[in-house]
Amino acid sequence: MPRAKITALGCYTPPRLLTNHDLEKMVDTNDQWIMERVGISERHIADPGVATSDMAVAAARCALAQRGVDASELDVIIVCTVTPDHMFPSTACTVQNGLGARRAWGFDLSAACSSFVYGTTTAAHLVMAGTHKKALVIGADTMSRIIDYTDRATCVLFGDGAGAVLIEPAENGDGNLGFIDFLGEIDGSGGDFLIMPAGGSRLPASHETVEKRQHYVHQAGQQVFKYAVRKMHEACRDILARNGFSVSDLAALIPHQANLRIIQGAAERLGIAPEKISINIDRYGNTTAATIPLAARDAICNGRLKKGDLVLFAAVGAGYTVGASLWRWAY
Repeated sequence: MPRAKITALGCYTPPRLLTNHDLEKMVDTNDQWIMERVGISERHIADPGVATSDMAVAAARCALAQRGVDASELDVIIVCTVTPDHMFPSTACTVQNGLGARRAWGFDLSAACSSFVYGTTTAAHLVMAGTHKKALVIGADTMSRIIDYTDRATCVLFGDGAGAVLIEPAENGDGNLGFIDFLGEIDGSGGDFLIMPAGGSRLPASHETVEKRQHYVHQAGQQVFKYAVRKMHEACRDILARNGFSVSDLAALIPHQANLRIIQGAAERLGIAPEKISINIDRYGNTTAATIPLAARDAICNGRLKKGDLVLFAAVGAGYTVGASLWRWAY
């Protein structure tokens, strides 16, 4: 079975910023309160008319250009998102058309904040099966479209952005570079703690659901926080142990960027050195499926992630969903 490796990474964030000082004018909050509780200073917000597919295409083009690959060479496109352009057709179809990837099939994958980990794992297995040579995985979310900017508990958390990776077979000279292992878990008993209640078949759109603001993100913060810290730690611990690694073997931990205190709490339990953790939540907020590729891009830029390094992606999201994957970085 061939190994699968990440060969390129591209990101896109919209230029418009929403700062904590901007939010002070919108809801009862302040910069100190936000920084102390979640560690976010600013977040990028898409302009009206910019959809998830637009950001996804921009990130994908960046990744393809980095690798020197034409979109016509792609075999599959997986778009990880909870904010698709439409209920149907899939955003993957829109992205395929936008890129001109005429040979590719694809689909959307919805696992909330764990989506990118699930998507890259799925693509890696398609490549390792020998049936796909070039798999494009995009994590993209326009969270500003489903956030209630009168709810200070959620509106301070989220931003918009996209990140894309190209996954290809490892070559003979690559040694142990590429995908190593994945650990996943879902727990639907926590589904009501982080949810957009309306808009699906359970509560279709109506005057009542709009008036009750049920088309926005609703979150029970304390329950989500406790679960996320515990499961982030457990997933990281267990996947390392299962593969015979210790925390000291890791060059970089790329966690989902939901809340600075969640990352710090899980890291403390794991016993990992702070300098090995890629954190950029202060500049982007929680971009859901895009946080890990954005944080990986920053880790590469600041020298924290290099070819041959052992890197761990980890996320906990609505559902609940849990995901962790180990890679030996390939470029």
